[in-house]
Amino acid sequence: MENSKNFKVNQPFIMVIFGATGDLAKNKLIPALFSMFKNGMLPDKFFIIGFSRRNLSDEHFRGYFTQESKDPGWEDFTKHLFYQDGSFEDDKGYLELSEKLKVIDSQIGACVTRFYYLATPPDYDEAILDSLVKTKLSEGCGYPSEDFGKGSWTRIVIEKPFGKDLETARSLDKKLGEIFDERQIFRVDHYLGKETVQNMLAFRFANGIFEPVWNKNFIDHVQITFAEKGGIGNRGRFFDGVGELRDIAQNHLMQLLAAVAMESPKSFTKEDLRDARAKVIASLRCDQKDSVVKGQYQGYLNEENVSSDSQTETFVAMKLFVDTPKFEGVPFYVRAGKDMPEHVIEISVVFIQTCHILFKEYGCPEIGNVITFRIQPDEGINLRFIAKTPGVKLGLDSVDMKFNYKESFGTRGLEAYEKILLDIFFGDQMLFSRSDELESSWRLITDILRNWEEEKTPIKTYTRGSWGVKEADALIEKDGRKWLI
Repeated sequence: MENSKNFKVNQPFIMVIFGATGDLAKNKLIPALFSMFKNGMLPDKFFIIGFSRRNLSDEHFRGYFTQESKDPGWEDFTKHLFYQDGSFEDDKGYLELSEKLKVIDSQIGACVTRFYYLATPPDYDEAILDSLVKTKLSEGCGYPSEDFGKGSWTRIVIEKPFGKDLETARSLDKKLGEIFDERQIFRVDHYLGKETVQNMLAFRFANGIFEPVWNKNFIDHVQITFAEKGGIGNRGRFFDGVGELRDIAQNHLMQLLAAVAMESPKSFTKEDLRDARAKVIASLRCDQKDSVVKGQYQGYLNEENVSSDSQTETFVAMKLFVDTPKFEGVPFYVRAGKDMPEHVIEISVVFIQTCHILFKEYGCPEIGNVITFRIQPDEGINLRFIAKTPGVKLGLDSVDMKFNYKESFGTRGLEAYEKILLDIFFGDQMLFSRSDELESSWRLITDILRNWEEEKTPIKTYTRGSWGVKEADALIEKDGRKWLI
């Protein structure tokens, strides 16, 4: 990995992962930390403590990550892995954890920075926070600091979804604000750590040829697709109480949309960038009638830990508007679903077709200029433009100009969670959501959820491996447009 040692974390730290035997820790956090360890990005002294209900020893916890154990560097990494069993609602495990942290401080001879990572369903967030306060773990070593005050050596990291609706999000945010300073809070949406999402800002604002046409006078519409090939797997217990609208739309789709529609920030400091994102999300509008559709893949009711009469959506499509002078009247068509034909996350900015004015009789393509940002897989950017076809007669067709991270730079860069974790360790909040962003997105999502409940909107099923319910096609086709993938 290029220049990885330039980003080495030098100070010792402790990261406590609540929910350490869950999918997020197993498939994302521990692999990311292990990769950072192999690339020399972590300090000589660091401690990863898993906290979960299961009664495991340190050795059994280390053996839980079977995929990484095949790597020759795994054994050295496991020397930094430890485990604490405990219920999220019972103080006993927290008190035992507190004793372990005191031992580490004593060994190091200093107060070691603590990162509490809540890799748990949102139902447990407030219980964990309450226990951190009652056992004084939230205070760290208790040393005062002119920056944060008491507990300056503590950081709290919370995964999406941040709450379950506007009311619970506000309640959680209020509780966080009572315990921690805003600079200690890291609200994770790992899609902000994706290289292509970050590159969208460079693409728009570092290239003078694009920003002048990045507005309603030139852009016809925007499409965002977040398709996952598999179903919910073994996440039934979590997902059935959340659904696709909360799990993906409230966070990932909102952040991707904001990256397209945001105004140029005053600077690339964290607050100016978050100000620009927040303004977009606050300006989002959804006309409820016929602008939101939901679906559930066939066989979902047979998934493990899913209610037999569940109305939880595994697919959602929406038509949204951004009520700002730059994008007034430009529709944003967004969709997210599980058990789709392929795993693909793309943003397509479709420009107004103008070539028919001069070239209609020469076969002007139906769709002209399109800029597509591919988030996954094969991160990159694609520019579609119109060119003359070879031959004596004048003919027109669409061609693509492609940029691929791997091909151009020889690397895809840091994985999203590696970037996120690195920023957490360095205290950089630029790629983390702020409370006003979350409140605006939850206001929109809660209105949709309330409308579904009041209208008793039925759930439609769709075939596994398809692009969702047919109403999603109608959502865009009634405007004379169509999905590009």
